[in-house]
Amino acid sequence: MVTILALTAAVLYGTADFLGGVASRRASVFAVLATTVPAGAAVVLVVALLGEAPGLGSLLGHGLGSPTSVGGWGAVGWAAVSGICGAAGLIAFYAGFAAAPISVVAPVAALMSTVLPVGIAIAGGERLTAQIVAGGLVCLVAIVLVSMPATRRTRQGQQDGPNAGAAARLRGLAYGAVAGAGFGLFFLCLKNAGQSGVLWPVAISRTAGTVVAIGLAVATGTRPWRRDGSGPGVIALVSGAVDAAANVCYVLATRAGLFGLAVVITALYPGMTVLLARWVLGERMRWLQRAGLLLAAAGVVLLTT
Repeated sequence: MVTILALTAAVLYGTADFLGGVASRRASVFAVLATTVPAGAAVVLVVALLGEAPGLGSLLGHGLGSPTSVGGWGAVGWAAVSGICGAAGLIAFYAGFAAAPISVVAPVAALMSTVLPVGIAIAGGERLTAQIVAGGLVCLVAIVLVSMPATRRTRQGQQDGPNAGAAARLRGLAYGAVAGAGFGLFFLCLKNAGQSGVLWPVAISRTAGTVVAIGLAVATGTRPWRRDGSGPGVIALVSGAVDAAANVCYVLATRAGLFGLAVVITALYPGMTVLLARWVLGERMRWLQRAGLLLAAAGVVLLTT
């Protein structure tokens, strides 16, 4: 069950990132964030309220406990912190794309977002078998390879890749580490919040993220969507709803099995983003990305057999 739920979360996270990326190509990143995060919060709030109806709560739970339970103030705090960390991670991630080589920011963020929560889980006493450790290491390599974008040129004519300047690479390392730490803490805090329930912790997390996203949009003077440009707005709304569904699947995965296993499998989401970019936008895949997808498949096999 944990494998199915975590893979579903990975597919949904990857799809949401793809849709968010498409929307951000046609509108301000801050406008996209101020749309996707509240949209996800609204969807989860509605589902959580529906889950309070007689009979629906047990249907949503599927034997994993009450999905509509809020828990104590501790759970509320974990959920709120997860939303803040997730929003901060996204801000650092997009800021890194604008100020440093993407080929440095993306893989560092992907690696950090996996290693941090898994390391904390192991330090907390979670014991993994040798086969799970091997599968996890294979998946870590796959995550880094899949996250590497194609080499491109900057406006100044400098190459965004191995030959980029040392200062630019250091900036990319810093941005990637901060973004990955934000994502990793999001995974960890949301898992802690979800011990007593699923839907309400996710709703609280998304609401906290909404406050950060809208506050940032107001602080930067981001303009709302234009009336003649509703396309990006619709894409952003769908992205937020899909991302919220991914949050729910991820929390269910952490309740169904080992936390480290759920995080590693969920962190394979860049593979789905790359595949959608290839299928929908016709973007070319680097051989490293193809190798990463194959390694991801091998890692999942090791983790689940």
